[in-house]
Amino acid sequence: MRAAVIDEPGTVRVADVPDPKPGPGQVLVRVGACGICGTDLHIADGHFPPTPYPIVPGHEFAGEIVEIGPDTPGDTAVGDRVAVDPSLFCGHCAPCRSGHGNLCANWGATGDTVDGAFAEYVAVPAATLHRMPEGMTYRQGALVEPVSCAVHGMRRIGVEAGERFLVVGAGTMGLIMQQLLVRSGARVTVVDRDATRLPRARELGAETVATDTAELHGETFDAAVDCTGAVPAIEAAFGALRRGGRLLVFGVAPEQDRISLSPFRIYNDEITVVGSMAVLHSFGAALDLVARGVIDADALVTDTLPLERFPDALAMMRSGAGLKIHVATGGR
Repeated sequence: MRAAVIDEPGTVRVADVPDPKPGPGQVLVRVGACGICGTDLHIADGHFPPTPYPIVPGHEFAGEIVEIGPDTPGDTAVGDRVAVDPSLFCGHCAPCRSGHGNLCANWGATGDTVDGAFAEYVAVPAATLHRMPEGMTYRQGALVEPVSCAVHGMRRIGVEAGERFLVVGAGTMGLIMQQLLVRSGARVTVVDRDATRLPRARELGAETVATDTAELHGETFDAAVDCTGAVPAIEAAFGALRRGGRLLVFGVAPEQDRISLSPFRIYNDEITVVGSMAVLHSFGAALDLVARGVIDADALVTDTLPLERFPDALAMMRSGAGLKIHVATGGR
């Protein structure tokens, strides 16, 4: 089969590789669409420590079951169209046993630590499959994973109808988070230094948009979500909170980065700072939200390239062109 391969950091190619075979408890999925995210750039550059090389990346995907391995549980069948949760939790460490598999001591993910879906086929555990309803496209199915991350983030920060939220970053994740907040009754302001992204935020329900928090003239918010991972953005979001406010660090920053926050203000103003790591019991809810049109897939997926152009798709993501970029291998 054809697949995108990262042999080592800094090298990317599309090549013929052996077809994967489903092992016990696994199925083989013919990939319909797979989205590129920032983690794929980190993997390509060697900045995602859990990743072994060589690897076939790709963890945001949907496709069709074409083969079922031995001793596979559940009612899966050849021909089922599925979105796939890439999470690979060990199930026996302390975080897993306490219901926090996303913090698994032996954490893994399809496309991050084992071969993934920038390929014609991928073998995955049957337990990670979520059947897609009739009429749901692979384009929509490949969005379920990032939406599931946002659903988990929403649960971490909490939202009440009428609250004022600041979302920093109008990329794919920021716009997903914005849509979920608006549908929950929040009043949302979106800030992104790239002014070309702000009209889309407006179209998706942002009450106010700006290229810098300084343009908000001292307005304060009940809660803020950073979707950039940039230190100045996180600090600005913290500074825009009212007393008793909440901050969600949702964007992924380099491990060595540090932020400067006032501990006195956290104490005196009772500021809550929380993080959100990947997916946790949120994939099924996310699939339902996408299937029902709560998340506008057409507004987010701006480019779809064939598998042979995976290096070009990666370069587009790196340059900031478009929003969500998909690689498609066929199917609807």
